[in-house]
Amino acid sequence: MAFEDIVVTLEPPIGILTFNRPAVLNALRTRLLKEVSEALAEMERNESVRAVVMTGAGEKAFAAGADISELNTIASAGLGAVQSRSGQALTRQIERMSKAVIVAVNGFALGGGCEIAMAGDIIVASENAKFGQPEVNLGLIPGYGGTARTTRRVGKGMASYLCLTGEIIDAREALRIGLVQKVVPQAELLTEAKRIATIIASKAPLAVAACKRAINNGAHLSIDDALEIEALEFGTLVDTEDIKEGTGAFLEKRKPVWKGR
Repeated sequence: MAFEDIVVTLEPPIGILTFNRPAVLNALRTRLLKEVSEALAEMERNESVRAVVMTGAGEKAFAAGADISELNTIASAGLGAVQSRSGQALTRQIERMSKAVIVAVNGFALGGGCEIAMAGDIIVASENAKFGQPEVNLGLIPGYGGTARTTRRVGKGMASYLCLTGEIIDAREALRIGLVQKVVPQAELLTEAKRIATIIASKAPLAVAACKRAINNGAHLSIDDALEIEALEFGTLVDTEDIKEGTGAFLEKRKPVWKGR
């Protein structure tokens, strides 16, 4: 599949998706969003891919937000809500993938770039990474799920602070508040993201998918409702071939061979 705005590299058991508009800090436009969606759908179907790494080309930006020239065209055409829903659909697609998505943030992750990063399961940031939801500076609010996901990741108070002030924070502050999970030197960023993805790819795929569903679906629920989701997912896994393989491999002191069923 040929793409213009992204590059897809398969290194089984992982797939790497790179935003490839470095000259404009990997600004998000409609074409890029569409290509990312298509590439993720293909990796979801590809049984040789068990985890995904998303990153941006160059050292300056993962994605520095929306392509402003396209945003002005969308606004003048009265298509703002349509564009917002398109971005929201992509972030939900990322969230709903059965495979883990590790986001490697190099440089700026602002606006929609930060929102896409937050839809991933784990964010690894380079030491020069910057995060923010600066839409308020343009007379807007986050449109790709930022108000909801920032709240879920860092809590209401910090989400309000970031979205209302538009302040941009560095990688260490993002780590401190729980927005990202690891900070590494720029030169080690992709290696570390791939290392984490490879570890997850070695686990039982049904268990990885179930764990993602339990976390994502239970995050906004009461503890009792979240525990019910966990119990149902646990119960489903107990009756799979993979649990027999996993327990058998443990007892026999060998590596399991997962079948995904």
